[in-house]
Amino acid sequence: MYKPAVVFRAVSRHFGRVKAVDAVDLEVADGEFFSMLGPSGSGKTTCLRMIAGFERPDAGQILLYDQDVSGLPPYERPVNTVFQDYALFPHMTVDQNIGYGLMIKRVPKAERQRRTDEMLDLVRLPGLGHRRPSQLSGGQRQRVALARALVNQPKVLLLDEPLGALDLKLRQQMQVELKTIQERVGITFVFVTHDQDEALTMSDRIAVFNEGKIEQVGTPAEVYEHPATPFVAGFVGVSNIVTGQIAQRITGQAITFSIRPEKIHLTRPGDVAAEGVLTVAGRVRDVVYQGILTRYLVDLEGGGELVVVEQNLHTTSMDVMKNRGQHVQLQWQKDHIRSLQA
Repeated sequence: MYKPAVVFRAVSRHFGRVKAVDAVDLEVADGEFFSMLGPSGSGKTTCLRMIAGFERPDAGQILLYDQDVSGLPPYERPVNTVFQDYALFPHMTVDQNIGYGLMIKRVPKAERQRRTDEMLDLVRLPGLGHRRPSQLSGGQRQRVALARALVNQPKVLLLDEPLGALDLKLRQQMQVELKTIQERVGITFVFVTHDQDEALTMSDRIAVFNEGKIEQVGTPAEVYEHPATPFVAGFVGVSNIVTGQIAQRITGQAITFSIRPEKIHLTRPGDVAAEGVLTVAGRVRDVVYQGILTRYLVDLEGGGELVVVEQNLHTTSMDVMKNRGQHVQLQWQKDHIRSLQA
């Protein structure tokens, strides 16, 4: 049965004249991996801090499992937070760091150790409880921070850009591990990030923030394949945004639409398009070889440009570079374009 874990009702938070969060309505389901995605200053971190109790809303209500917590201090909320800088105690061992919250709650030592060991197994660090944070890698320290937050059995775990300090390969590995851990423990994760790949990889649903408001909420596939606004289309992945006379020339309608670069195919001039396929002629201005794929910048006849991405299935860098300056025809399925709100 559906049960909301976190609810925002017209929540606002202002800093002077800056509307950091502006009348946001939001609902996160129990057991969901929910991401707040947006650029710096979009309001996502302020929302997370209000859930945690580090900031208080100027207007509206925040509910955690039907309890209005808008005025409660952080220690009275059923949440824990994992930060980007880990915030581990350097003078304590891994065991002591993980068990610190249990010690404060006066949990007996034997029970504390049992639960600490369980957490070390969960985050795949068995046998490292005696080490200090300085003796661990960045990925291991991140796992310890996660274990320390989970050992207190919060109803909601808040994650504030926790992978931002890791290198790319380790960050990608931790994305998979975080999702696996969330599925095993079954609690609600609210994850803040500016990284679209993180959000798309791990989330059950994503809220896309912009200038203190939510532009769209949906599954990763919904947000990527059906962006609701020009901002979402441009921020989540890469999109070609086509407007005005160029859109009129391509579709016969003066609408604003988006088309993803990977949906467009380069063909030879004059190739006949199948039914339901849109075509436009152009000339390849630039070619960027990126190993797994090649990015083409194509100037359209009559004005405008489109970015096209093709996977390098049968080509080498020498092959694709020969396309620079060539006249081409671009084709894509009509149902791959997305009309956008102004």
